[in-house]
Amino acid sequence: MDTNPDIVRHWYPVRVTYSRELKVRDILQASGHECFVPMTMKTEEKNGVKVGRTVPAVNNLCFVKAARPELDEDLARLGLRSFTSYIWNRSTREPLVVPDKAMDDFIKVSESNYKDIVYLYEVNSKLREGRMVRVKRGPFAGIEGRVVRVRRSRRIMVELPGIFAVATGYIPEEDLELV
Repeated sequence: MDTNPDIVRHWYPVRVTYSRELKVRDILQASGHECFVPMTMKTEEKNGVKVGRTVPAVNNLCFVKAARPELDEDLARLGLRSFTSYIWNRSTREPLVVPDKAMDDFIKVSESNYKDIVYLYEVNSKLREGRMVRVKRGPFAGIEGRVVRVRRSRRIMVELPGIFAVATGYIPEEDLELV
């Protein structure tokens, strides 16, 4: 990986086949790239005992922060090209780029230890009508998103356009400010 600070790096969502997102993440991180795979806790019952394990919240998806030529080169060099592909922006015909602020907020919500986080795989137009707010205090301080009602609770939705969204647990009105 090139360490030149003048090179602009973006967050690219990379589709990975056969649920190898953790393998791709580990290989790219070892190569020096910043990567993120949203994880969630899944509870299973084995022999009558409930066992929790951490699994990817979204199958077949890894976010990578890199300059595109550098990422293309590393995917080929590391033998990852055959089972990875970009998610394309249909209007620009370029790989989809996630803005840094949206990705930072998404990571902050996804990595929180709140059990009440909800991943929204389809964001309908009604959810996009919510007010844009910033959280003033608490574990989600600084994140920006839309106020939505999911599972009978007011939450803040951080959307990664064209991909999906994540919603926080309940946040009191006094902890929010309009953006």
